[in-house]
Order: sequence, then C-alpha cells, then structure tokens
Amino acid sequence: MDASKYIQNLKKKVERFKEDTAAEQSSSEPTDPTTPMVKVETLEKGFMIKVFSGENQPGMLVSVLEAFEDMGLDVLEARVSCTDSFSLHAMGVKQNEDDERMDAEAVKQAVTDAITSWGETNVPPFL
Repeated sequence: MDASKYIQNLKKKVERFKEDTAAEQSSSEPTDPTTPMVKVETLEKGFMIKVFSGENQPGMLVSVLEAFEDMGLDVLEARVSCTDSFSLHAMGVKQNEDDERMDAEAVKQAVTDAITSWGETNVPPFL
C-alpha cells in the first residue's frame, strides 16, 4: 500500500514537472548562454535535478552523469535535450540509504563542480 502511494506521488511530481518545464526554460535562461544553471529540489526519497545551458556543450551530459555516479545517485527518470541548448531534468535517489544523508545543496554543488571541471578541461579552440 505504501509503495502504491509512493508511486502515485512520484507520478504527480513528474506530471507537475512536465507542465512547468516549458515555462521554466523560457523564463530561466541565464544571461550568459554558456553558463549552465543548476537547480536541485528535494523529493520524498531523492532529488529532482535540473540543468540548463543556453548553448549545447558536447560532453556535459557525461560529466553530469559521472557526478551522479560519484555521489551514489541512481537516475530513475531523465529527460535530456541537446539540440541547440542543453537541458537535463533527472530524478535521482541515493543507492545506499545507510550512508549519511545527502541534501539538495550538496547535490547542486557536486553537479556544478562537475560542470565547472569539465568546462575547464574542454575549452574550445580559438578559430
């Protein structure tokens, strides 16, 4: 019974997330399109992680997913768009609940650090 309620709750959050995505992307684009924006929301048993950059930067997705792995987060669901801009919306849960509690700020910092580290090592050459 608890599992059913939990699943229904997750479905509601995913639907709300889908409805908010289009409006959020248009209103929350960073002023510098190359500067990614990271938002993390705490869910009942995990996190909703949102990353947006006005410019698609090849390799950024791999860097973010590696950060999830390093933190011990399993991705339950993710939507990614890498056409002209970069957009990632992922729901992640901690792999091992016995470990210390992880908060949204720690997840945000780890993802931001991964993107920053990736950006420093993948500077595009000058033309």
